[in-house]
Amino acid sequence: MDQVTPTIEDYWNMDYDENYTSSPETSRTRAAPCLQEDIYAFAQKYSPVVYCLVFLLAVVGNVLVLCVIHRYRNSQSGGACSFSLTDTFLLHLAISDLLLAVTLPLFAVQWAHQWVFGLAACKVSGALFSLNRYSGILFLACISFDRYLAIVHAVSSGWKRNTCHAQIACAFIWVACLGLSGVDITFKQVVVGHHKLLLCQVWFTENSTQWQVGLQLVSVILGFGLPLLIMLYCYIRIFRSLCNATRRQKRKSLRLIISLVSVFVVCWAPYNCFQLVDILHRLGTVTGGCQFGRVVDIGTLITESLGLSHCALNPLLYGFVGVKFRRELVRMCKGLLGQRGLLGMEGWRQRRPRRTTGSFSSAESENTSYSVMV
Repeated sequence: MDQVTPTIEDYWNMDYDENYTSSPETSRTRAAPCLQEDIYAFAQKYSPVVYCLVFLLAVVGNVLVLCVIHRYRNSQSGGACSFSLTDTFLLHLAISDLLLAVTLPLFAVQWAHQWVFGLAACKVSGALFSLNRYSGILFLACISFDRYLAIVHAVSSGWKRNTCHAQIACAFIWVACLGLSGVDITFKQVVVGHHKLLLCQVWFTENSTQWQVGLQLVSVILGFGLPLLIMLYCYIRIFRSLCNATRRQKRKSLRLIISLVSVFVVCWAPYNCFQLVDILHRLGTVTGGCQFGRVVDIGTLITESLGLSHCALNPLLYGFVGVKFRRELVRMCKGLLGQRGLLGMEGWRQRRPRRTTGSFSSAESENTSYSVMV
């Protein structure tokens, strides 16, 4: 090789706390005296299968979402700024999830064999991974905030809920997340790992604990804490506003709200809990030996894959739960197949919007009339 490639073995003789190589999309490797070959062996068997499965489900689901949104958008008139806010955020969310899924096969190959794509691909794929992980979660928060404005402040927020404003918000999110992904451009390296195999990892040098802790805190706050607080606040206010809706409408809306928050928390909370434990360990608040390191490493590997599965679940949560989305999907499939009624879903055409009472009526009408999602 033309340049010296850092090796994990180079740091095996350092102290435990000073030798820690972290990566946001891979399991991490502890150094001597805690040589944990079983963690790497587990990653080789576990990660390729999970990454490929998430990749397939996410690509199929998000491509369908993009096709349906594109078809629905072409059927509307009035230009880009007449497009629904919900669908605007949903469109960017689907793109984000799709780009995130595209990087997974590369890391599946890494764990099944080794990194064979070179340093440039390592940095770019790592940056794409971080870019779309952050942006996807922030787009979820934007959808929650939009629903909050549409239901709780249906009258007073009309001028604020302009689709052009939503496009500006999406652009701001992309730029901010691109800046956060610069960490991967800077620190991603192709290193020689176990059994002399090449790995694409974020590589920190000696005495870089402050850098590692700082970056982990940013990941936990922006990638989980802040979006979760926004979602909880918005949905609590929505819950109170729905008290004036009819019983059946309230039950239907609450099921959707609870599912959105629950799946987000279930997917990402375990991973961020392990991140917090690791931060406390680096700061010396929590102490542990080799067994503790093994639990944290394996737990991080498993819970990260659970979090990644969220990009495959998003099409179900933000698309397929919607009656109008399903109707558009059926129409698109019928148009492609050229056979009416082939899918046996003619009953959907007979559904009509239910009347609402109280303050929820205008909110629901505004939030669904121009959206393909609900």
